[in-house]
Amino acid sequence: MNPSKQTPAAVFKDEILYEISSSANVAQFVSFGPDLGKRFHLIRGAGEAMHQANALWIEALLKASSGHMVNVRTFRPDVSKATPFVRGLTNVDDVVASVSSLSESGFYTIVNETIDMSDGGTGGVVVGNLIEFAPCDTPRAVEASGVTSITRAAGARILEIVYGHSLPLQYDPTLRVEFTTHPMRCGYAKQNTIIWEIERVDRVVDAVSVSWPNRFSRFIGDKAFGLLVCDAFGLPVPRTVVVSRVLAPFVFGDTTRTGETWLRTCPKEPIPGRFSTVQRWTDPFALLKSEDPDGELIPSILAQEAVDPAYSGSLVADANGTLIIEGVKGTGVEFMLARQAPEPLPDFVVHSVRQLYASVAAVIGPASIEWVYDGQKTWLLQVHRGATASKGKVIVQGEVDEYRIFDANGGLELLRNLTASIDRSRTGIVVAGDVGVTSHIGDVLRQARVVSYIDPAAKP
Repeated sequence: MNPSKQTPAAVFKDEILYEISSSANVAQFVSFGPDLGKRFHLIRGAGEAMHQANALWIEALLKASSGHMVNVRTFRPDVSKATPFVRGLTNVDDVVASVSSLSESGFYTIVNETIDMSDGGTGGVVVGNLIEFAPCDTPRAVEASGVTSITRAAGARILEIVYGHSLPLQYDPTLRVEFTTHPMRCGYAKQNTIIWEIERVDRVVDAVSVSWPNRFSRFIGDKAFGLLVCDAFGLPVPRTVVVSRVLAPFVFGDTTRTGETWLRTCPKEPIPGRFSTVQRWTDPFALLKSEDPDGELIPSILAQEAVDPAYSGSLVADANGTLIIEGVKGTGVEFMLARQAPEPLPDFVVHSVRQLYASVAAVIGPASIEWVYDGQKTWLLQVHRGATASKGKVIVQGEVDEYRIFDANGGLELLRNLTASIDRSRTGIVVAGDVGVTSHIGDVLRQARVVSYIDPAAKP
């Protein structure tokens, strides 16, 4: 038996939680009033005895919780935000003492099981056309920086792909819904998604702009996140299996019908050309160990179905929004590593790449992409958000006192070392060689913000 409903003007968060449980999964809990009277409970295996001592309810909750740990949340009917919150209690006496102390200050208390957010789960909020989330955190993550913000449908699609289950977030847009979703089932109903709070809001969000890097893109890897965003909006991404260090493998994209698999390392943030791309299947975990033995830089490996390459290349949008499209016939691996000069591209290829980019820009704004044209359509292999500072053969514009000449044949690691050793406020770099502005040489210099340009006639 549970208490009757209170006045509509008051917000009783424990009563709302109990009502939510009729249609959604919530964390197991027991709640008490300021008079220490027990109000509601949702504990697997617990009876309905209303007069059981508070300590016994708390003991039952601790036993039923997967981690045998609870939090104490508080509210007043007229104040539900920014009230005390006690985390990580494992002892009945400590929980009872905390509830008693908070009750003396006039608070209602909700003792809920602690849901382990280090399990690889994600917490967030959905309202209007917006969903925001961050990995390994509670819904309060949206109050801090680094959160992913994206349209509701696309964000839910991304989370469903990553975690392998649907998210029950089909709520009225005027409701603000706090949730967490997990690799393993949890909560009172033992489901993957837990609803923590629902409240009606006066204003809803319609305009959403997705950006990264963010905490989630670093969690699964920058390449994986960018391609997932594009796939969620229906853009042509090759079938990709993400082999993660912390999550079960997940799959997205469309078949290219080649039946061949390339492995691509997927760092937290772009490090152009530093890590391997393997043009065949190999042990992904051996690749992770050899490329990043400390596990600090590469959270995942992408096993991507190869595209039959009629033409391959890359595109950047310069500071004025002008598109720089470069590429070569066949595979673009050597071109991207600046070991092959860009070649003239047929008009029909340029047109197809421009059409693809227009679709990308409509979703995420100015961007740089790597693409492959298979004779019929153009596929996205990588995408990074943001315009560049390049223009023509100028990679990064600016004024400096002197220039150092870098031989393009020296390789990307030598270039990285050079950019780290110079005073970038005084010294620029001239790249000697016939290489692409959109190649990884350009990426390295743009990322380091070194004033630079390409001069094929320069003498190293």
